[in-house]
Amino acid sequence: MCVYSRFARAAPCMALIGLCLLWAAPVRSLDLMGGDFRLHGFASLTLVNTTDNNFFGYSDDRVDRNFTEVGMNASWRLTSDVQLAAELLSHRAGGTDDGRVRVDYGLIDWTPLSREEGRAGIRLGRIKTAYGLYNKTRDVPFTRPSIILPQSIYFERTRNLTVSADGAEIYAERYGDAGSMFASFAYGQPQTDTDAAKVALVGLHRPGNLDSSLAPDLQVFYEGSGGMYRLGLTATRLDLRYKPGFGDRLQAGRFKLTPLILSAQFNAENWSLTSEYAFRRTSVSDFGRFFYNGTADGRSYYLQGSYRLAPRWEALLRYDAYYADNHDRDGKRFAAATGIPGFTRFAKDWTAGLRFDVTPQFMLRAEVHRVDGTGFLAVQDNPDTQALRRYWDNFMLQASFRF
Repeated sequence: MCVYSRFARAAPCMALIGLCLLWAAPVRSLDLMGGDFRLHGFASLTLVNTTDNNFFGYSDDRVDRNFTEVGMNASWRLTSDVQLAAELLSHRAGGTDDGRVRVDYGLIDWTPLSREEGRAGIRLGRIKTAYGLYNKTRDVPFTRPSIILPQSIYFERTRNLTVSADGAEIYAERYGDAGSMFASFAYGQPQTDTDAAKVALVGLHRPGNLDSSLAPDLQVFYEGSGGMYRLGLTATRLDLRYKPGFGDRLQAGRFKLTPLILSAQFNAENWSLTSEYAFRRTSVSDFGRFFYNGTADGRSYYLQGSYRLAPRWEALLRYDAYYADNHDRDGKRFAAATGIPGFTRFAKDWTAGLRFDVTPQFMLRAEVHRVDGTGFLAVQDNPDTQALRRYWDNFMLQASFRF
């Protein structure tokens, strides 16, 4: 049965969701206590179909509904320079996330310096990680440029390691006629207490535990001409240690991940161009002979264009590329050493998408991906690497609501 007929079978489900969301469309964010307390929320359901391999569940030659997002966030300004903010999130994404409700972020934000030319402050608690252009707002469908972010930069299979950390962040902003500067430095404990974080690094059915040292995160951005163009740099480091469990064939090993991301964006009235390039140095050591130890200098990048066709319609085109090892781009050396297909070490993804804002609160999206390689696929959804196919397509439909 062709993919279009499968989506046709799912159309009544999408239509029902649409009617429910349209009924709720007049709802706005709730501003209580004289505007000092604000409550917002969002929800989305995405249908996924792939021609080969699985993405966000068992989507190979079937329509899968295991990609959902539901969130509720609140902020309370206690004084002019102190604010509390938190978000509860349910994120279900196939085998990588079960949708369990958790605290996505929860912090106190103190801004002791606030003037017309800038401000500076500190945040304490569970803080969203500054990582590229989109990481801080990646969980809200309306703030993403597409249904899924470019996987070369914003991996879903390792999402929990980079989405937020428990610690502190200092930040400063400077505004002027020549443009605005934004800088932040955070130091915190990444979230390593989930199976998804462990499985992404050591594979399935490992009885051990993953732990992390405190991770630094530095980001600097410049905006010119009122946000017409943005240039940024993000540098972070993850130092992860695996402690084997009873009967584990692996030894106590260590991962060191040091990505450096360069970001650029140009925004015109009806179109925008965005690109990010990442240098990724990965070191894997001390796991013993049953694991692939070594050092790799990875590269990943994307070039993305979007165009507003009409006030409520927007089109997107993107090329997204990921190489786990820049000196072994086709993965042949890796395949010779491990017996695992070389195409698991890279992915090249052409994406075309369409967005329709039915109302300010209700959005529909459609997206198609033509992919060469499986470098960003999750092992939870594809446990048999020998069954993977190098060339595959991914079709996605999403309905999203916010208040």
